[in-house]
Amino acid sequence: MANEKLYSAEYQGSGTFIISKPKRKNHKKRQTQLKNPQRGARR
Repeated sequence: MANEKLYSAEYQGSGTFIISKPKRKNHKKRQTQLKNPQRGARR
């Protein structure tokens, strides 16, 4: 439908929007996982 690499909002009617935004980069996902380890992982 919409291009993945762009932020866009599509109005559907009565205050409803379909919002598409770019996917998160893999190295950024990895960094957030390293900095915020899953709760209870080391027990």
